Amino acid sequence: MAGRTDTGLVRANNEDTFAIDPDAGYCLVADGMGGAAAGETASRLFAAAAAEILGPRPPADENQAVEKVRDAFRHANKLILDHVEENPHHKGMGCTAELLALHAGGYVIGHMGDSRTYRFRNGSLKQLTRDHSLVQDQLDRGLISAEEARHHSMRNVVLRAVGVDPAPALDTLRGPVQPGDLFLLCSDGLTDMVTDDAIADVLATARPLETLADRLIEIAKQAGGRDNVTVVLAKIT
Repeated sequence: MAGRTDTGLVRANNEDTFAIDPDAGYCLVADGMGGAAAGETASRLFAAAAAEILGPRPPADENQAVEKVRDAFRHANKLILDHVEENPHHKGMGCTAELLALHAGGYVIGHMGDSRTYRFRNGSLKQLTRDHSLVQDQLDRGLISAEEARHHSMRNVVLRAVGVDPAPALDTLRGPVQPGDLFLLCSDGLTDMVTDDAIADVLATARPLETLADRLIEIAKQAGGRDNVTVVLAKIT
């Protein structure tokens, strides 16, 4: 596993957080919302909740992985809501989050918001998650095209996030893994700036994960770097 985060070229601070723990078999990306201090706090609370629930050993099987992923999101949601109750000036804070848990038989992903998880397998990149966003809903209903979605003025309106609602709906995905599978977790600071084809071109190069992560952040910044950019890569060996 490898992870990188960058403030980008426009924002004054970085509200993204990532965590990797190969020994415990999990990694995550969280993208904070709610303004400087609040967004950063929300994403860090998510990472802390995941560490508490998922460490220090990998889940024994798929059922345990699903249970731990769901518990991590529930715990993070409560931590953020409790923080807002104690700090009313942070009202509106929350985070989008991707959490990948690996077990002996495969993977489980917890997903909330418009950060994304992809899988690169046999030279092909597949988006595993579906954005919880206003633009994605319009795209699904055929109201706008994929190209219009990329440049839509409301593309950052998120419909689900951790710490905003007492009982938010969580997407959980699961499946088997194959040797060579490469998972990419990323904030929208990457996908708003870079096409899936460009991401696939980077991942297709036989380089160390750290180098690939650096390159993904580099091309997001070359495209404008309008937001914080965070990427985590996890490869099945």
